[in-house]
Parts: sequence; structure tokens; C-alpha cells
Amino acid sequence: MAIIDISGQEVEYEEGSSYFDIALGLDASQARSFASVESGSEILDLRDAPNNASQARFLSFGDEGGAMAFWHTTSHLMAQAVKRLYPDAKLAIGPAIASGFYYDFDISEQLTPESLDEIEAEMKKIIRENPRIERFFLSRDEALKKMQELGEPYKVELISDIAHDEAISFYSQGEFTDLCAGPHLLSFSAIKAFKLTSIAGAYWRGDESNKMLQRIYGISFPTKEALAEHLGQLEEARKRDHRKLGREMDLFSLHDEAPGFPFFHPKGLAIRNELEAYWREEHKKRGYEEVRTPIILDADLWRRSGHWDHYKDNMYFTEIDEKEFAIKPMNCPGSMLLFKRKLHSYRDLPLRYAEMGLVHRHEKSGALHGLMRVRCFTQDDAHIFISHSQILEEVSSIIGFIDDVYSLFGFSYHVELSTRPESSMGSDEQWEEATESLRQALDHVGLDYKINEGDGAFYGPKIDFHLRDSLGRTWQCGTVQLDFQMPELFDCTYIGPDGEKARPCVVHRVLYGSIERFIAILIEHYAGEFPLWLAPVQAVFMTVSEEYAEYARKAMAEFESLGIRCELDTRNEKLGYKIREAELSKAPYMIVIGSKEMESEAVSIRSKKRGDLGQHSPQEAAQMLSEEIKSKSIPE
Repeated sequence: MAIIDISGQEVEYEEGSSYFDIALGLDASQARSFASVESGSEILDLRDAPNNASQARFLSFGDEGGAMAFWHTTSHLMAQAVKRLYPDAKLAIGPAIASGFYYDFDISEQLTPESLDEIEAEMKKIIRENPRIERFFLSRDEALKKMQELGEPYKVELISDIAHDEAISFYSQGEFTDLCAGPHLLSFSAIKAFKLTSIAGAYWRGDESNKMLQRIYGISFPTKEALAEHLGQLEEARKRDHRKLGREMDLFSLHDEAPGFPFFHPKGLAIRNELEAYWREEHKKRGYEEVRTPIILDADLWRRSGHWDHYKDNMYFTEIDEKEFAIKPMNCPGSMLLFKRKLHSYRDLPLRYAEMGLVHRHEKSGALHGLMRVRCFTQDDAHIFISHSQILEEVSSIIGFIDDVYSLFGFSYHVELSTRPESSMGSDEQWEEATESLRQALDHVGLDYKINEGDGAFYGPKIDFHLRDSLGRTWQCGTVQLDFQMPELFDCTYIGPDGEKARPCVVHRVLYGSIERFIAILIEHYAGEFPLWLAPVQAVFMTVSEEYAEYARKAMAEFESLGIRCELDTRNEKLGYKIREAELSKAPYMIVIGSKEMESEAVSIRSKKRGDLGQHSPQEAAQMLSEEIKSKSIPE
């Protein structure tokens, strides 16, 4: 007999028992609702045995690890259906992702939406057959032979990359067998509802020099109601797509002549300018100094910073006077040079440099997506030089700053502490100190967080903030990175209290992440209906007929004198038509002017959110909107 702690309960089990056997012993009725097992930092298959694990937790669909097992199993179900319908299809990869699953196929025939209907029908047939899902292991040579016999060249290539002494796991279901590390569900019976959502092109291994495959995306749930709710959210997301609303509201555009390099229109720039003005105001309050560093810097600088070894494939280069230069992908080295330009004392610390820095990064053409994924963007960066004794206070203060900013926009968020990646710089001791320092800061401010193993920056661990929007989707935006490496690489020093040179550490920090992406998130979060202070057009003046145009211009001047962004509609159209057009343009306020308004030297105000607000003098109405703008409130 052995003992394991299952979610705080000590459980005895027979040696050699699987986790599913243990679950059956605890509660046979509930055991079949489990999808996987969490033990330490690993997500395991229910078929696994504890193997010296002292603690474990069973995961259902409602847990992230459970949902991943659920979706991974459904991707294999889909692959089996595809192989039945297209016997010559070659299998590539089919992972679970945050929004469901996908599988890449090499199929000679071009798939269509009708193809997805046929695949779904075959998937339902397989579920009714309920084939037993079994896992087995082969040696590397046996695995290569099996995939060669099955005619799966992509699987052969994947196996060839695996170490010779490693046992390789496979899952079989009926006539279908696939290379897979799992975990998977015990059977298909739990998959009550699914939908194949789209088809896209995807290069094998993400390399444009490789063959283009066909990728099928899908989602699955344990209930039909959950699927219906999810599909409703997808439809709402399509309505809110920032690319669609960006066109309709005339905010920005992307052109074939500049792929991945966005153009901001006057209305889009109005939003951007407001975000930057707020950013500058808040940084000034908190003792930051704004700086600007060049876009092009000597390539040797990037070798020195470590970006060359860890990031050069994502960088753009140019030559000046027969010397190689790089277009900056990040702002960090420029701030290091600024710090080094003069001698600093411990009294100067913390030294907070803030920069709206334009950076360029090479993204593959297939990854470009509106403003969400571009090749040039503006990072709202900060590099804060501090002593080691100031880490706790400074990082805690930054966390409070980030919370203030996200609260303003109505975002909730969750936090992850990302640790050392495989490709990194620095000693184990430095990484341990830096990681523990960030952990202490999170504990100090009482913020819940989870560990994201191996996802830190190459120069240091980081705290990532994941925003939750009005549709419940999450977006990684803000980050706080603690860096002991660059001050060493650039030999940054300050004079300590003892009169000796000391090495600072640097906090790299962004709030928005990038202005472009943050605007895209806001467009979708608000469905284009921005709070008044951000709205590109804050009030549309409309006349009942052209004879009131002169008075309308005079009234609008009162608003414009307070900095309110206005448009005037004097077209010879019905008032109802003008109101509907203004509402479709997402304007927060409509100012109506006719004979009654002109006679009483007033304006009638209509709020998109609150309806008719009655008549007011132009001065009163302008002041009312001005106060709302200053408050930066979000109307209910």
C-alpha cells in the first residue's frame, strides 16, 4: 500500500494503481468526470501511476489542465474523422490551445466550410462507435518504423528529433493511431458537443520555406449549452473585431504596400493621443522622466546586450557607411547608454526613464493580425535603475501603478510569475535572487499569482498581467521584468553610500504593452463605444434643416473651446436618419438643433447610453461634457 495526498486528503492505494483507479476508489460516480491530473507542475494522464508523487489534484473540464486534455482528445477525434474521409491525408500536429484545438493536415484537396460539416458528421459517428482510447509506448526505432509503415512523413520527422533513449507514447482509437504525449480522456463519451470553427493555412513548423498545410480549428464542451454559449460569444467577438470596427469608424488601415505597418487615421490618432497624454500625466505624477532613444543603433550594441544571440531572427538590419546597424526591436540598450552618460550617486536612485519607443520586429506574414500583431509598434516602456535594497518597494509601487491604469479602463486581470527560460543569461544565483524578489513583491501587495515556468525574458524573470475583457477573453499586456544582466553587460554603476562603485539592477516595465495592440483590445472591449474621454468624435451636432447651420456652428464653438471633439451634420436629411448614423458611428453624444433650440438659445442633448437629456444652454452642455471627459468615467 502507498499513500498520496489528493487535494488535501490522504488516500491509500495499491502499488501500481493508476490515478483513475485511485479516483474510482474515492468516488466512482465522479471519477468519470475527471480529465487529467495535476501533480506538481505537471499535467498527467489518468492512466499514469503516481510514481513517488506525494500530492495530486484531479482536474475536470472547468480546470485549465482538464480542458486541455479534453480539447487534445477532440483534436485526435477530428484527425481520425479526417483520415476516414481523406485516406491520403498526412498528419502533422494537433495540439490543444487556449481557445480549443487545431490539427494541421497535408491534404491535396482544398477544404471548404462544407468539408467541415462532413468531418463533424464523421466525428459524431466515431463517438457513437465509442472506440477504446489506449496508450502505448515504443522505442524510438520502433516508433519510426510504425510511422513509416503508416505513411506519416511529418510524424517521422518529429520522432527523428527525439532522443534515442526516450520512450515515445502513442494513442490509438479503433483503426487510428497517433504519436502523442497526451494527456487524453479515457473515452469519447464525455465529448457531448463540438464545433469545427475555421480553416487556415499554416506552414509546417511555422517555417515559410516549408510546405503550406491546412489547419482546422475547433472547440468542444461537455454540454450542448456550453457550446451554444461559446458560439454566441464568438459571434459577438466577430461583431467587435477591431479590424471591422476600425474600417467602419475610420480609425486605421493596413496596406499591401506596407504589410504589418499600420496607418493611423485622424480619428484613430485622437484615441492614441489621449492614451499617450494620460500615460504622460500619470508618469509625471510618479517621478518618471520621459526620454527618447534612436530607432537605429549600431549592431554591436545588440551583440553586447544579448539580443543578438536571443533575438536576431526577429530583427531588421541596415548598413550605414559600410557598417551594420539594427532597427531596434526593444528600447532597453538605449536606456543603458543614457544611464551611462554621466556619473550617478545612490541619491539619484530610483532613476525612472519612461519612453514611448517605436520598435520593429519581424513577424511572419501569416502571423500578422490587424493591430494585434504588427511589425512596428510603440512600447510604453520604462527602465528603472535601482539598488538591490529598493527592489521590494519599487516593484510593489509599479504593481499599484499598473492596477490603477487597468482599473480606469474597467479591466480585471490575473497575474503570472514567469521564471527562467532555457535560453537565458546569468548565473543560477542571480536568477534565484531576482525570481525570489518578484515573488516577495507579489506577496507584499497581496496579489494572487501562478507560476509560468520557463517563460521569463532571457535576461530575467517577470510578472505578466493578463487582462480580462468584456467577453471574458484574456490578453497579456503589462509586464514587470527584473534584470541583473544588462547593468553588467553595459558596466552600469553608481556611487554607493560608502563612496564605492555599486551595480544597479534594472526593472523593465510596460503598462499598455504596445499602443497599437492596446487600442485593438479597447476597440473590442468597448465594441467601439469608447468612454467619452477616448471617443474619437465626442459630440455630433445635427440640424433639423440647413437654416439652423449658422447657430449650430456658434453653439459648437462653445464645445470646441473646451477641447471637445465635434462634428457638424447640416445635410438635408431627416433627423431620425442623422441620429441613426451618429449612433452607428459610436458617437457618445448627439446635439440636436432646430427652431425651438435656436429661439431659446439652447441645444438638445441626446446620450447614446442614457437617451434624451433635455435642453441646456450651449455653455452648460459643453461644461457637462467637459466634466465627464475630465473624470474619465465609464458610463454604465
